[in-house]
Amino acid sequence: MPIAGLAFLVAEDHETQRSILVRILKDLGAKHIHEASDGHGALSVIADPTRSVDIVISDLDMPGMDGMQFIRELGKVGARISIILASALERKLLGSVALMTEAYGIRLLGVIEKPLTPDKLMPLIVLHQPAQAQPDRLTSPRFTLQEIVAGLHNDEFEPFLQPKIALATGQVKGAEALARWRNPRHGIVAPYAFIKPLEDNGLIDELTWVMLRKAAALCSGWRAAGMDMTVSVNLSLKSLGDLHLADLVTEQVRSQNLEPRHIILEVTESAATIDIGETLENLARLRMKGFGLSIDDYGTGYSSMQQLMRIAFTELKIDQSFVMNAAKESSGRIILESSLDMAHKLNITSVAEGVETQADWDLLRRLGCDVAQGYFIARPMGHAAYHEWVLNWNRLASLS
Repeated sequence: MPIAGLAFLVAEDHETQRSILVRILKDLGAKHIHEASDGHGALSVIADPTRSVDIVISDLDMPGMDGMQFIRELGKVGARISIILASALERKLLGSVALMTEAYGIRLLGVIEKPLTPDKLMPLIVLHQPAQAQPDRLTSPRFTLQEIVAGLHNDEFEPFLQPKIALATGQVKGAEALARWRNPRHGIVAPYAFIKPLEDNGLIDELTWVMLRKAAALCSGWRAAGMDMTVSVNLSLKSLGDLHLADLVTEQVRSQNLEPRHIILEVTESAATIDIGETLENLARLRMKGFGLSIDDYGTGYSSMQQLMRIAFTELKIDQSFVMNAAKESSGRIILESSLDMAHKLNITSVAEGVETQADWDLLRRLGCDVAQGYFIARPMGHAAYHEWVLNWNRLASLS
């Protein structure tokens, strides 16, 4: 969207600096600019239904309500805005605040060290996405456990597929199968509405079997059509204590005429740190049967190389928070580089989640990451749309 169509909010306690920033925005072409001297004033602007805000440019060190408290309050109200942080604080501290911002669910465009200039601001402003492209959890309906279970029994759950692309060649390596509920009344329902209730009530395995069976059937169809692709399916940590899990998973996959080696099972990083014998046995048994094993959301827990070596992982999936920060923050890039180095030393495939921009893609290629996944490539989609998407991607790749 052209900058003239965006509404800005400048939250800065220093009047002169606030005026300078407003002037910079006007010179860049901005037509709609609100001002606030602290977090309280900024929240009042955002709460005013007569004033829209697309991008907030906020200082951190403000009296009254400082920038960090302001960000926390934005997260509480679910404000669908983007934010640019500006401060003279040390770079390492700014990196910590950047991670905090994303943890509160606020779309962070970047962090700028003062003084602000047009050359620093404009590359971040163009990263803004319209509000309708962002997930809206606040307006999503709540469901009872009985409604969720009824949806499972009525076969309303299905895998949506997000492509995984080899960075070196541009080839489609496969897709991650993400659970979606095609609710007859509310349309497509995202996982946060049903995963936790199922886990809390010991019913997550029911969803796992549905996803595994349907994903395996889709992958079997791709391969029969000559598409050399795999599919990744998430395993709940709560399922890993069942000693029969490996046999049950294998049975589900083979029943769809698919070999285990074409399925990658994703487990969270915390699974790598658990000493429960059943969990370790299940993971070892699954690997022995030929399944790929992926450690998901790597970097969000407390793993070490020694802990990772206890399990024969074939894939390390770097959490999106580190990928999205790497192109903007030196601290994020350091974590990304160390994660990729870890994967290379362990001789396992590195996968970067949350690839949202050309800059992310280019950086990952330069750093030698193996596979990329994220909105820059494609959003999760239904199986028919995915099949068509792969054909179009391969057609374009053959022309380049």
